[in-house]
Amino acid sequence: MTTTGTGQDAAGPAVLVQDLSITFPTMDGDVHAVDGLSFEVAPGGALGIVGESGSGKSATSLALMGLHRGTRARITGGIAVAGTDIVAASNARIRQMRGNDIAMVFQDPMSSLHPQYTIGNQLIEAYRTHRPKATRAEAKARAVEALDRVGIPEPGRRINSYPHEFSGGMRQRVIIAMALMCDPKVLLADEPTTALDVTVQAQILDLLDDLRRDLDMALILVSHDLAVVAGSVDEVLVMQKGKAVERGEVRKVLSEPEHPYTRALLAAVPRVEVSRAQRRAEIRADRAAAEGTGPAGDAAAADADAGKAAAAPAKEAAADAGRTGATALPEADTAWDPERDPLLSVDNVRMRFRVRGGMMGKSTDLYAVDGVSFDLHKGETLGVVGESGSGKSTLSRMVMRLLEPTEGKVVFEGRDITHISERSLRPLRRDVQMIFQNPYSSLNPRLTIGDSIGTALRVQGETDGKLIKRRVQELLERVGLEPLHYNRFPHAFSGGQRQRIAIARALILRPKLVICDEPVSALDVSTQDQVLRLLSELQDDFDLTYIFVAHDLAVVRQVSDRVAVMQKGRVVELSDSDSVYESPQDEYTRSLLNAAPVLDPDEAREHRAERVRLRAGDGEAA
Repeated sequence: MTTTGTGQDAAGPAVLVQDLSITFPTMDGDVHAVDGLSFEVAPGGALGIVGESGSGKSATSLALMGLHRGTRARITGGIAVAGTDIVAASNARIRQMRGNDIAMVFQDPMSSLHPQYTIGNQLIEAYRTHRPKATRAEAKARAVEALDRVGIPEPGRRINSYPHEFSGGMRQRVIIAMALMCDPKVLLADEPTTALDVTVQAQILDLLDDLRRDLDMALILVSHDLAVVAGSVDEVLVMQKGKAVERGEVRKVLSEPEHPYTRALLAAVPRVEVSRAQRRAEIRADRAAAEGTGPAGDAAAADADAGKAAAAPAKEAAADAGRTGATALPEADTAWDPERDPLLSVDNVRMRFRVRGGMMGKSTDLYAVDGVSFDLHKGETLGVVGESGSGKSTLSRMVMRLLEPTEGKVVFEGRDITHISERSLRPLRRDVQMIFQNPYSSLNPRLTIGDSIGTALRVQGETDGKLIKRRVQELLERVGLEPLHYNRFPHAFSGGQRQRIAIARALILRPKLVICDEPVSALDVSTQDQVLRLLSELQDDFDLTYIFVAHDLAVVRQVSDRVAVMQKGRVVELSDSDSVYESPQDEYTRSLLNAAPVLDPDEAREHRAERVRLRAGDGEAA
């Protein structure tokens, strides 16, 4: 590869990758993370790299930064960044290049910021590391300028704040500011919006697009979601198992995909225009085809089978309850009819936290949930959407009785469970279960998955080890895993498989209500699609009722009969799913829908222009 070795050739690309291969030696043989990858990005251009987990996206990103040096990775082929040959350059040159020629924005801002140092000190350190001749005063002025550039309000004051004093979106802006301190020619953003809610995600994508154009900086945006890159890049490169399977102008790839894998990724992306009814019909048709049943002729048989599947666990659970002697829940206040009355009623609940104003400051009340009411009937799915801090997770934990409401009432099957004792919570845990967001932190790494799933039965009093193992293995098979996986540990499974294990653990007690708290936000789109299909099928088979909490509006529409939109602890809109999405009544709901990523690049640009107009209007009003 011909490079200048000292700086960018004005006529050449900002990034040039030629026949790149990255291999990691393991005890079981070599793993080819990247295999024969080639692409280039022009100065001021934008390339999206898209693929599932394990496709080689992050390995490519690290190689562009020279971060595989010192590891066992074997790299062949050519990488040139701003005219520097990354493979052949000295370590000193690579250190000089980072920050000055190419900078990286990582996925998790909290793991990129030191919690014990102020934002300003970390920005100053980054600048003086790459510009050692700069004084501290010069570096501080540069840090304030960078914070202002990425939209941090009052940058001169906030430079003295600590990371915990910023929201997730603001922390990501700080990381972008740090990357821009030395005006790099290339900005590499590796999944920069995965952990952010939809409005903050839109803000970060808008910011990256504006910075690229204002600074004439090349942008490489890495993501598992084609909708995220649609409105932010000129070209898209699709990776599968280390290879580039498709590359081209973003409009052409998204509208006329040539490779089956690209088409599969596009099909897996949730879309806000697809209703729950359409999605369920598609899932049921696919399931019928896979099982060899016809959509009409075998419908009655399929319904009968589903009824048996639902009845058998209920019968077994009743027998279990008698055998374990679990403490009973309080008696119902009235005669509760499961066919007529709500399974769950939440009546004007509030959750108040006392917040101190400082070392000598006065305590104030913060209402994380403020006067929320709704009913949920058997077999129904209620979607709960809103930004981070809107009260979604706090509400879920009150229903689960992990938190006791400060005010209001929670009624389950006609029984008031608002203030029940710890002893009475055990039978409630049989009926109400939760699937948490992060499949990596949800499982104990020291327990086999058989033990992790079976523990719930043991806690409820079951002592028959053979029965526990049989129940666990049957459920593993039902969620798409192998019974032989019983004795494996969590590290042996992918993220999607771990979430299936978490689902199995939630269902082992045959619950009536399952609270899904962001269950697919940590997964790539194809794995997300598989898990959502599984949840839909399980709802049919076991007659489950769901509360589905998420910030992804497209996902929520596909799974929800009704949707509650939360803002600052309150429900600002609650209606059937189609009405909320097609005729939103609240301005906040409309802003959420406008921020949702779309696959059409032109439509994405229109949404971005609309957000710019709204921000300009807010500025004038202020």
